[in-house]
Amino acid sequence: MFVGRESELDKLNKMYRSDRFEFAVLYGRRRVGKTMLIREFLKEKDGIYYMAIEGAKQENLTGLSNALLNRGNGSLGTAEFPDYEALLRYVDDLAKTGGRIVLAIDEYPYLAAAYPPISSMLQSHIDQCWKNSRLFLILCGSSMSFMEEQVLGYKSPLYGRRSAQFKIRPFTFWEAGEMLQGFANEERAALYGVTGGIPEYLSRIDLDMNVDDNIIQLFFDESGRLFEEPVNLMKQELREPMTYHSIVAAIAGGAGKLNEIATKTGLESSGCSNQLTSLISLGIVKKEVPITEPATSRRTLYRLSDSMYLFWYRFVRPNTSGIMRGVGGQVYETAVRPQLSDFMGSIFEEICRQYLYLPQIYAKLPFPAGEMGRWWGSNPKTKKQEEIDIMSVSAEKALFAECKWRSEKAGRAVIDTLIERGGLFAYSEKYYYIFSKSGFEKSAADYAKEKRNIKLVGFEEMCKV
Repeated sequence: MFVGRESELDKLNKMYRSDRFEFAVLYGRRRVGKTMLIREFLKEKDGIYYMAIEGAKQENLTGLSNALLNRGNGSLGTAEFPDYEALLRYVDDLAKTGGRIVLAIDEYPYLAAAYPPISSMLQSHIDQCWKNSRLFLILCGSSMSFMEEQVLGYKSPLYGRRSAQFKIRPFTFWEAGEMLQGFANEERAALYGVTGGIPEYLSRIDLDMNVDDNIIQLFFDESGRLFEEPVNLMKQELREPMTYHSIVAAIAGGAGKLNEIATKTGLESSGCSNQLTSLISLGIVKKEVPITEPATSRRTLYRLSDSMYLFWYRFVRPNTSGIMRGVGGQVYETAVRPQLSDFMGSIFEEICRQYLYLPQIYAKLPFPAGEMGRWWGSNPKTKKQEEIDIMSVSAEKALFAECKWRSEKAGRAVIDTLIERGGLFAYSEKYYYIFSKSGFEKSAADYAKEKRNIKLVGFEEMCKV
């Protein structure tokens, strides 16, 4: 079942209809749905699809030869090209026929690693032949650092040749909901949180089972699809992954500053910093500074950007022994389920950010909000550290938001606290948004009605959008 990706698919089809040479670059983390998008796009088109393998150059030459020479007939012949130059000259001939042909190479970084000259060779054929043809070239990869540096980067031979680039991201809460029909809104949020919005993981959810049984089946069973997923992904992407496991576990456990992570892992700060950079390039970790400060600020915190990793390192990794002994269900019920609400706090913050960026909601914001992020800092009056879940600034206008994933309704005190924190800033116009899973007490609702700059948004209302 193909779900979501409407804008990407529409853009690709628009490019296809241009009837001129097009070169699209797709990239994103593993399991995010890149291959599904390409295959959906290729339906009912004259297309050649090849997924490169992590192997020698001859293996990929054989595989790509088969894809080209046997396109459309489903058979795998034994003929192949003697080398990559002969293969690309064959593509030249296909392009010269005048027909609209799509050549899609998936996991391109494997092909380029096996045969490094291929990027320069593609550049030469684009410039000398394909740019005046109707060929549609797609290069796709899961190694985001490779795709950004060696396909899209200015030092790449392919720099400046692409017509469009698509960074394929995990589903939003609303997109994921299309795959979670039949679950209540809070249940959808929980399943979105533990899967990180990754389509492949969402597809493993059994719609006939409840949330708890699904989580147990996926994570807390030795044969579960996600029981060893982060371990397997790290092995594919990193050398000596055990050190990286320690870093991610430290962040999942609450360490955010570089020195805290280094202390928890026993690593030197310099080496830890280099490994954090690698984890950031993989989309596992993100580097944050307060929204009001430049990216070079020393007040840096590191957080996990993938909530599946957060869940796994917080709950699965520490309980691996019990799961392997067959008591994963009991582990979940006693050690995990009681903490799910706390885990969902950061997930709800992300859902609220996504909500504010929904086109129909964004259009109604009090000002065109740019970047939205967290803020933290010291309150000079109370000498305490304060935090604002979501903040956005434009000139003299600022938006502040608080996100409450709690069983009780949010009261007037939540509004007062957010206004107090907003008072730490001197912007001339301030707007306050309170998001609450369980709705609002009458005192909060009545107060908000009196103020034009306060908006209360319940989770049920968010889900109706």
